[in-house]
Amino acid sequence: MNDMPGVEPRLIKPEDIAPKFNWGRAIPAPGHMAVDFEERIDFRRLHNYRVARARQAMAKAGLGALLTFDANNIRYLTSTVIGEWSRDKMSRYALLAGNSDPHSWDFGSAATHHRRSMPWTDPKHFHAGMLGLRGAVPPSAGLMKQAAEEIKAILNEHGVGNMPVGVDLVEPPMWHELERAGIKVVDGQQAFLDAREIKNIDELILLNQAAAMVDGVYQQIYEDLKPGVREVDLVANATKKLYEMGSDQVEAINAISGERGNPHPHNFTDRLIRPGDQAFFDIIQSYMGYRTCYYRTFNVGRATNPQRDAYKKAREWLDAAIALIRPGMSTDKVAACWPTAQQLGFANEMECFGLQFGHGLGLFLHERPIISRLVSMKDPLEIKEGMVFALETYCPATDGFSGARIEEEVIVTDKGCRVITLFPSEELPIANQY
Repeated sequence: MNDMPGVEPRLIKPEDIAPKFNWGRAIPAPGHMAVDFEERIDFRRLHNYRVARARQAMAKAGLGALLTFDANNIRYLTSTVIGEWSRDKMSRYALLAGNSDPHSWDFGSAATHHRRSMPWTDPKHFHAGMLGLRGAVPPSAGLMKQAAEEIKAILNEHGVGNMPVGVDLVEPPMWHELERAGIKVVDGQQAFLDAREIKNIDELILLNQAAAMVDGVYQQIYEDLKPGVREVDLVANATKKLYEMGSDQVEAINAISGERGNPHPHNFTDRLIRPGDQAFFDIIQSYMGYRTCYYRTFNVGRATNPQRDAYKKAREWLDAAIALIRPGMSTDKVAACWPTAQQLGFANEMECFGLQFGHGLGLFLHERPIISRLVSMKDPLEIKEGMVFALETYCPATDGFSGARIEEEVIVTDKGCRVITLFPSEELPIANQY
């Protein structure tokens, strides 16, 4: 970051502001307040770390700049966010060019607000921008052409005008305008994924805090899960609870019960909960942008032997994966401990994708590396200290309709991993037991 507007930024290495974490200490889940009596989140350290990681990944990829239109990458670079309504509008964008601080283009008056409320960044780096709201204003109006020329001028200003620019996602007309402005557009998503792989202590705390919030929501679901309640009621109450606890986005809550459990439909309905149902849930939400992906399975009142067996198998597969997560392990070896698609009754791994599954977790729901028999056996990746994973397993019950689904979030430590999803799941929980 710049200490003063107009001063060339001091280049910071990620390791200079992210010293090796003492894994002998507990990772905090400190709550939502800033206080004067203990250190919690250092948001300026977090901002500097993310920009330094992005610069490092950009240089490694041989890029002169990174240009992002994705809300999560924009937040990673600029620490700006203006609400979930903007996520799919393709209007906001940000640029990291050479050794400069990030530039951002935001919706109308939001840019003015950033200049007033974010004094750690040069106010000249906040721009108003509007590309057409996904075609509602047609490209012929010239907004994209104007934006591409402005980006090109900034690239030239920072001495990288002739170097490739990595872009994560972009509308085709904007891509064409960038090329017409003389910008060589290449894939930048891999550089962003490289940057986001390793989390610093502030990111770990935010992810742990987000998981702690879901711990509390599962206690509520456990108490509310009884005959006559609908899946949609459980989702509504959980959503309300999450926002009361400080969530900034409840992206999705899967609620799957009874005969809907096999195959997994990945949604929720107005189905009534009934005695003896096996029900599983996935809570996907974020705190300060950092996400959860957190499954739990319950039975309602009682459980059958097929339901208990399905849960036991899902837990065993999950525990086998957790035992393998450590620095230096490769993702193919983790995927190999899970059953094949055919063993689960599917024709191939594409149809089974996401059921025996691991994925990085951060500002994105699905970060690198992905662990799955679909991709890991042919293209294994190394697991590294400081990564955060969500590991999830599924087992259909032999009754033909029930199913068990469990997921744990883990932080990769120097010797193994630490589970941060703490609602009890070692044995099948039976809510409101008869």
